[in-house]
Amino acid sequence: MVKLLKFRRLKKQLSLFDVFAISTGAMVSSGLFLLPGLAAAKAGPAVIIAYLLSGILILPALLSKAELSTAMPRAGGTYYFTSRSLGPLFGVIDGIGAWLSLVLKSSFAIVGLAAYLVYFIGLPVKPVAISGCILFTILNVFGAREAARLQVLMVVVLIGCLIYFIGRGLFHIDTANFTPFVPFGGLSVLGTAGFVFVSYIGLTKVSSVSEEIKNPERNIPLGMLLSLFTAIIIYTLGTLVIVGVVPADRLFHNLTPVETAASLFLGSTGIIIVSIAAILAFATTGNAGILSASRYILAMGRDGVVPSALSRVGRFRSPLNSIILTSIVILLAIVFLDVENIAKLAGSFQLLVFAFINVSVILMRESKIKSYDPGFRSPGYPWVQIMGIIVSLVLIPLLGKISLLFTAGVVLLGLGWYFCYARSRVTGSGAIVHVAERVANLLRRDASELGLERELREILKEKGLRSDDPYKEVVIRASILDVGPDTRWDEIIISASDLLAERFGGFDIDIRRGLLDCSGPGKTPSEAGIALPHVRLSGIDHHELVIVRSRTGFYLPGADSLIYAAFILIGSLDNPRRHLRFLAELARRTDIPGFLERWLVADGLDELREVLLD
Repeated sequence: MVKLLKFRRLKKQLSLFDVFAISTGAMVSSGLFLLPGLAAAKAGPAVIIAYLLSGILILPALLSKAELSTAMPRAGGTYYFTSRSLGPLFGVIDGIGAWLSLVLKSSFAIVGLAAYLVYFIGLPVKPVAISGCILFTILNVFGAREAARLQVLMVVVLIGCLIYFIGRGLFHIDTANFTPFVPFGGLSVLGTAGFVFVSYIGLTKVSSVSEEIKNPERNIPLGMLLSLFTAIIIYTLGTLVIVGVVPADRLFHNLTPVETAASLFLGSTGIIIVSIAAILAFATTGNAGILSASRYILAMGRDGVVPSALSRVGRFRSPLNSIILTSIVILLAIVFLDVENIAKLAGSFQLLVFAFINVSVILMRESKIKSYDPGFRSPGYPWVQIMGIIVSLVLIPLLGKISLLFTAGVVLLGLGWYFCYARSRVTGSGAIVHVAERVANLLRRDASELGLERELREILKEKGLRSDDPYKEVVIRASILDVGPDTRWDEIIISASDLLAERFGGFDIDIRRGLLDCSGPGKTPSEAGIALPHVRLSGIDHHELVIVRSRTGFYLPGADSLIYAAFILIGSLDNPRRHLRFLAELARRTDIPGFLERWLVADGLDELREVLLD
């Protein structure tokens, strides 16, 4: 696991509404325009409850993905989270399987889009589907923002069409169609909830583009929750209208339930509106699929799981090669496969992925890695995650033997790829290693040596401070030591300890001892003439900083070069993550090109502070 260079990162350009549009667009397609008739044949009118129950059952996966996405906003979604928690082997299985599932579902959606378009343009389905795939590919190559703009437009129009359909349909419901409400028994409702669960799976795909989301700690969980709320309303009220308008003998096994319902109370105009909604629904799913799937390949390329050329970022700061590969495979599926039947199998593997994600949150929490600092923490931990694991394991068998075989086949494919290609190329370890350290005391090395904590610290630098972090106040009141030539490090520690003791009303011996302990070879972070000595102490309830500048440089034990700037940070044992965010912010600012030059020529204390605040 290596530091992600700035030019290899994806540009942060997606807003809250973009998150909502990607997440909603990835959900509302076959779940409403294909499945209700098939699901009604299994549960009768109680299919309405099945859709509502499925929306509730996906909550654990949503909360877990939201937490992981705000802690590790990186491209690759579940692959990235799984590889960093369960390790590279499970990451490869997850990455290949999730990518393949997205490819199949995107292919199905684009074919569905073409099937509705042919009514308007009179061309064969496959050429239209191929053209649609090429169009979405071009949009994605030009960047996530451009793809998201189209996504937002399509989702707004789609929701508008569905609001019209539902609003008009509620006044044409025949209550007799709801009797008997549960004709096939209560267990049929649970089984049907598993059957329609696939309708909500697209909700969490937005995590795969978390690296490109502005303010991810706010926009990811809020966007996903708004999207789920919207989807539950659309599915529940949509099926309510469909069941209430269409008699059972016409509804059961009907493959165009929305169109059938619209024809009964909206006439030919309604059919046109519903067809437009279906086109937009399948288009948003196909577009979101290419957007999400390509980020899985990008993340795996960064780790060496697949050829590194697939991690290349193009001139528009989009993953060019991974988008092209994803689109080629989608085109092959459109041309050569029975996409509709295969795409239905992909949902079973997604349930396994949801189990991985819930396990990942437990492992990351229990690893006690201080750099794991999610902006959103799942409520109800760990019971929500345990429930999510149980839901996945219960629902997978309900999808049938063929789905189980598909999931097993994908797992075997991932295992084969890992041992034949990826094993010798992958470095780093997952949070499970840190859990093993704590539980069995099997490893004695410091956690920072294992790779994951270093990577999380790099992410902290990119994420920046939180709104309630008093970094500016700490810098403004910081004491400053401008030291001359031949000043020794132990002399700097003594001076800094005296200054800090005045701020805390004591603790000078504890501060001095703590700084000396952290000043051994390799213990103080230092690079390119800059050092960040820091210590956390009990009995201290806030942070204080001493800024050290030396124009001639001084020697720090274990440093590779002379030190010209040192930032001595003292904090509380009770708030380790804020302490790490402060260190990450100092490190981020000192990484800015030209920092050291500005630092050395700064004239006076105010200018030194300004260098840290600009």
